[in-house]
Amino acid sequence: MTWGRISLVVCVVLLAVAPFALSPFRLGLLAKYLCFAIVAVGIALAWGQGGMLTLGQGVFFGLGGYAMAMYLKLREAGSAGLPDFMVWSGVEELPALWRPFGNPVFALAAVVLVPGLLAFLLGLLVFRQRVRGAYFAILSQALAAAFVILLVGQQGLTGGTNGMTNFTQFFGLDLTDPDGQRAVYAVTALVLGVTFLVAKLLVRSRFGRLLVAVRDGEDRVRFLGYDPAVVKTIAFTISAVMAGLAGALFVPVVGIISPALLGIVPSLELLVGVAVGGRFVLAGAIAGAIAVNYAKTLFSEDFAEGWLYLQGGLFVLVLVFAPKGLAGVVESARSRFSRERAGVAV
Repeated sequence: MTWGRISLVVCVVLLAVAPFALSPFRLGLLAKYLCFAIVAVGIALAWGQGGMLTLGQGVFFGLGGYAMAMYLKLREAGSAGLPDFMVWSGVEELPALWRPFGNPVFALAAVVLVPGLLAFLLGLLVFRQRVRGAYFAILSQALAAAFVILLVGQQGLTGGTNGMTNFTQFFGLDLTDPDGQRAVYAVTALVLGVTFLVAKLLVRSRFGRLLVAVRDGEDRVRFLGYDPAVVKTIAFTISAVMAGLAGALFVPVVGIISPALLGIVPSLELLVGVAVGGRFVLAGAIAGAIAVNYAKTLFSEDFAEGWLYLQGGLFVLVLVFAPKGLAGVVESARSRFSRERAGVAV
């Protein structure tokens, strides 16, 4: 059995044991980290494999989160009621945009289709114009900023700055009960596992090899008869769908969705986690996302003002001295150890 498979088995065992070993509060934190790990898989696919520096994944995360929050709020309000924040905002009638979200099938479809459709259209418009590198990064960052401004300005529709909170039910699960919280954690871990396996299959497929080729030499791929814009759009769309799923799970896990969780800074934090873990390795991206967010929880309580600077410095250091992240460092150490052992054997 290879080291990769051993590590995978260990991780699965740890995730399975966590509900029985951790308190409800710590289990909730772990579930939140797993939500970020799902986003990290998509970023690793788009950035690590496709070379697209995505600084606006918070947009797709937010679209999935708000779609799920709208459904949960309507379920709690009942057939004739209004969500609590609309009552506080003086809204007297349910907006037309909200009405379809009372249907669970529509809401679940929106979690996947809305982020995916937006990413698909954006990808076609941007990549066909051969926008890439820093220009694409700035464009995606501007999209995140505009999305936050839109949410804040729609108090009666989205809850404004405060967003939506106080969720108590999730498809029949009581979110205030430890058993319900464990069930939501299990769903989140399962979605992360499926997301990882799907991304792994894509990376190992012909499409994955073509995506890497586009990353390393886009013009050469174009000369061979392929359309790099289509390849990058597909990868970007898949990463957006993964972010939307993570946002939808984040709502019942944490119990809140607001613009403060979706802007430029949160998007950068997701990117830092992937860079630290290793953007070229899917498992490394997951580990980095969990580790960085755990460190944020651990250190931001005592160094609230300095944490962002520390995070930014860590991002720069990793890109300069360890561009392949911790996964690359581990792989280099393992290769060196193998060579030394082979030399001793000879």
